[in-house]
Amino acid sequence: MKLIDIFGALKKDMDFIERQLYTSIEGDDELLSETSLHLLKAGGKRLRPVFVLLGGKFGQYDLEKLQHVAVPLELIHSASLVHDDVIDDAATRRGKPTVKAKWDNRIAMYTGDYIYAKALMIATELKNPEIHRILAKAMVQMSIGEMEQIRDFFNTEQSVRHYLLRIRRKTALLIAISCQLGALAAEAPKEIHSLLYKYGYNVGMAFQIRDDLLDLCGTEKMIGKPPGSDMRQGNITLPVLYALQEDKLRAPLLKEIQGIHAGDGSGEVSRAIEMIVSSDGIARAEQLADRYITKAMDALSGLPEIKPRKHLQEIALFINRRTY
Repeated sequence: MKLIDIFGALKKDMDFIERQLYTSIEGDDELLSETSLHLLKAGGKRLRPVFVLLGGKFGQYDLEKLQHVAVPLELIHSASLVHDDVIDDAATRRGKPTVKAKWDNRIAMYTGDYIYAKALMIATELKNPEIHRILAKAMVQMSIGEMEQIRDFFNTEQSVRHYLLRIRRKTALLIAISCQLGALAAEAPKEIHSLLYKYGYNVGMAFQIRDDLLDLCGTEKMIGKPPGSDMRQGNITLPVLYALQEDKLRAPLLKEIQGIHAGDGSGEVSRAIEMIVSSDGIARAEQLADRYITKAMDALSGLPEIKPRKHLQEIALFINRRTY
């Protein structure tokens, strides 16, 4: 099942949001418009705008108003990807050249900054200060999460708890506030957007864990980048941490990871992946993702029984079994 099949009822509104995304980055500077357009054309699931629109269905749904949340949240996500690609020295994303690969690091960094600024400009159309406070706080946390990831490159001693806090900041928070701010912009009751935040947070945690699993178990065609890219870049993810907890695997896996870090040919990503896949790390990570999805479903049970709730349930289930 594809996402488009799940939220087909939103197609017309999502087409509008897509047009607004493209319009938002045009016109100020020819090069910045070109690089930003290159990023948007690479596609993506557009999950964050979808969550905004579905959250808005629990209040006074107004697409003209909701676009000022949906577009900025997708732009913030896109800007973070441009910066990630510079930090990770990534050549491809979604099977296409990254901005840093097609241009250079400096152009990529300014592109990310430009997209962030555009997002904030669009959000100012909404006068509710609570929306801006939540948005700004999430951006601060995202930045902290990025710094933590850099500090933890090739850190095989980090705890699972530390990893979970990092992905909360890097991924889950933006998905959580996408659900929350859609309802807040639509003037839904506080208990509604609080439950939607809880749903989005748990879905976001499961989403990132699934992403980490796909990086190890997926093919390049499936994920749009070479398998094991996280490990090459030094990002030690949940399945790796779990595998390192197994006595029989710890020493040989550490040796491979240390060799990858050294870059002298003494460590092979393919061998490390084989070890992790042979461990209980994959199953344990899958089980944790399942638990987050269960918590997301529990949050939804407190919402009114309207069709958007069903859509949110279906998206959560899709995320937990996705292959891309």
